[in-house]
Formats: sequence, structure tokens, C-alpha cells
Amino acid sequence: MKKQIHLNGFIQNSPSPHSTGLWKHEKNQGHQHNRLSYWVEVAQTLEKGKFDALFIADVLGTYSVYKKSYKPAVENAVQIPAHDPMLPISAMALATEHLGYAVTISTTYSQPYALARQLSTLDHLTEGRIGWNIVTSYLESEAINLGLSGRLPHDLRYDRAEEFLEVVYKLWEHSWESDAIVFDRENEVFIDPDKVHAIHHKGEFFSVPGPHLLEPSPQRTPVLFQAGSSPKGRRFAAQHAEAVFTKNHSLDGLKAYTEDIRKLAKEYGRDPKQILIFPLILPIVGSTEEEAYTKYEDLKNHVSYEGTLALLSGHTGIDFSAYDPDQYIKDMKTEAVQGNLDLYAKDPNKKWTLREAVLNHGLGNGTVKFIGTPEQIADKIEEWAIEGDADGFNIAQTYSPGTFREFVDYVVPELQKRGIYREEYEAKTLRENMFGKGAVYLPDHHPAKKLNIFSEQSFI
Repeated sequence: MKKQIHLNGFIQNSPSPHSTGLWKHEKNQGHQHNRLSYWVEVAQTLEKGKFDALFIADVLGTYSVYKKSYKPAVENAVQIPAHDPMLPISAMALATEHLGYAVTISTTYSQPYALARQLSTLDHLTEGRIGWNIVTSYLESEAINLGLSGRLPHDLRYDRAEEFLEVVYKLWEHSWESDAIVFDRENEVFIDPDKVHAIHHKGEFFSVPGPHLLEPSPQRTPVLFQAGSSPKGRRFAAQHAEAVFTKNHSLDGLKAYTEDIRKLAKEYGRDPKQILIFPLILPIVGSTEEEAYTKYEDLKNHVSYEGTLALLSGHTGIDFSAYDPDQYIKDMKTEAVQGNLDLYAKDPNKKWTLREAVLNHGLGNGTVKFIGTPEQIADKIEEWAIEGDADGFNIAQTYSPGTFREFVDYVVPELQKRGIYREEYEAKTLRENMFGKGAVYLPDHHPAKKLNIFSEQSFI
């Protein structure tokens, strides 16, 4: 049997989040993101295309590194207005049967006890279709507006995230036994209290006695997504993630990334093939190659140069207003998103000037563009899946939801024709649709399964 490809739609609750300035495009409906009808259309489009999930990115602050001001980002709608990513999920879930929803929530600015409750609730309401994109957050503006004096150092954010996961794992996997709810009317017992356990967590960052507030949800633990790119981030992803989100310019870059993640996963005693790797791609579809490239040029003309400077400065933590546009981007350590800087500073195939980086970053957050006919795009997807060892792809947009609609209408049938993409969903839960029917829960090799709330042992 040929390798089967998985797909997620990549979105954010803002007008044109990952293609800066495309809110101006006549086909863009992203400004309707404050309406449930918009989200229902997006979800139904992806379910028509048999996507695994809608992957909803999020940030909790403004992009204010560029010119030390939030105003350039605000003027150009750079991921603002930024509405809550969780609230549309219930409406989308009611309008679909199989599509999953992977929501981004920060371990730096939330509390594990409350987050465990929120995601368990959503997993119940969606009948097992929830994933969690684990982020540690990188914007200085997030930290200041959420009560800190400044952004936590990169490694400290990951230390906090490690313990955060330990707490939620204990709540989701170990606090309630599967048969705790007895619903015994005759004896007036709804829950067997002996099967609900306090977790007694006491650590460096959190003190959570428990127990969890909810009975086990259909998946117990939501599907775990993560996008580690720095050395510490990659180790975190290899230890915890079931699905890893990455951005690359080249097939060689993807190969190096997938090899590293799978090697690290093996070091942690996990099955390397039980981590699905999803590079981000931006498809630009035309009926001919010429039409696709003409479309690409038109899309580039809609990109906001200053808005993208604000985005890239926020992504990297570097104020590029002080740079000459023809200056090369250099390799350096950042406390923001190391991967976004490395896209340009460590590209083995090209030295990037700031001007070139901005023009590239403005469409699809700087990720690779697959431009051409449906057949040509399917060729590239198949090549990256086989040679690059990718398990699937996160599909970015230029205008929304039209990019999704074009991909579903023209590229998905080509993938199905080749026998590398499903024609029907395998099951109902998100984890099963990603890993196969029957794979409802985390596998035994996952660190969440190895915790014991009745001892002091920890995987940290």
C-alpha cells in the first residue's frame, strides 16, 4: 500500500493572519472571522476534503518589536484583530462529523488545572475530535499584558512547559479511572469516589492537588501538536508531541529536520513513526503552470511590505527597522521563535537579504510555496512525503477560505486518484483518523502513560 498523506488546514482567528496584507484581496473573506458562518464554511470545506483537522494558531499580544511600536502591525492587520481560537470550535463541531480541531494554547500564560478542564470539555462536546497545539509563547507584548515584567527566557519557558505537561497528564490520564461514573440511581451514587484520585502535584512552577474536574473524555488526552525548532524545542517535541509542525524552504531542510526529530524520539523510548511530521506549505493552484505563476505575482502585489516587516520582527525578536533592506540576515540566537530566524539565517541554499526575506515571509509566513497545476502540486506533495519523510502537510492560505476551497476541489482529487490520500474517514476521533482505527488513546510508550500519581517519580 502506498504511503498515506494527512492534511490539516492552517488558520488563525484574524483577517489575513499568515499572508500579510491579503485582507485587501477581493477573494479574501477573512474579515468575516468574527462570524460563526465563516467558521462553519471553513470546517465544512475541510471535511469535504477529508482533512484530519483545522489547526488554529494564536498569539496573545501585538507585534510591537518593529519600530518599538504596535501601530505598524495594527495598521496593516498583522494578526489583529485577534479573536479567541477556542470559541468557534463548538459551532464547527456541530456542523461536521469527522474533522478535528487543534487549538493553540500557551503553557506560559495559562494554568494546567483550568486548561485540562477546558480541553476535556471540548473533547467531550466534539466526541473526541480535539487536539492541543502546545506553545510556550514568544512575544514581549504577551508577557507584559499578562502580568509579567518581561518575556521569560526561552529555556525557562520550556522548563515551565515540561512541568505544565506533567500536571495535565496526571489529570487526564491518572486522576479518574475509566469506570468511575456508575450512574447508580437505586443506590444514589453517580460517581464512585474511590475511583477519583487527587494528583498531589507539587513542583517548581505549579502546586495542583487535584483531582481533575471531569470524567475521562473520549480521547482522555487531546492529540498533542507542537512546533519545536530550537534544540530545546526539538527535544521537547520529540519527547511529547504526537504531531510536529515545521516550516522549511527546501526538501533538504525537511529531510534534516525529520531525521533529527525521529532520532530524538527514539532516544526518549518512543516509536519514531508514532510522531507525524507536518511541514507547512502554501499551495497556489492554476489550471496551467503559467496561470499559477501569474496568480502568484498578483498575490505578491497584495502583500504589505511594512506589515511583513512588523511580522518578521515579531517572529524573530529583532527590530528590522534599523536594517538596510539589502543587508543579509545573520545567524544569531533569539528569545523569540528561533525557527523563523533560522529559515533565513541558516538556509544552506541561499543567503537572504532582508528585502528578500520580507517578500517571502509575506505569503504563508515564509514557508515553501507549491505553485502549479493540481498535478504539479500533487507531485511536490508526494515527493516531500516520500523523500522528505513527511507524514502530512499543514495547508496555509493566501485568501481565506478560497485557498482551502481550491485545494479541496482541485488538488485533493488528484491525491486520491494516486492512492495516497483517503476517500473516506477511518473513524470518528481525531487520534484514530491520524493513527488508525482503534488508536483512541495515547500509546503506551508516551511519557504521559509512565507517570504515577501515587509516587514522587516524574519524567522530568
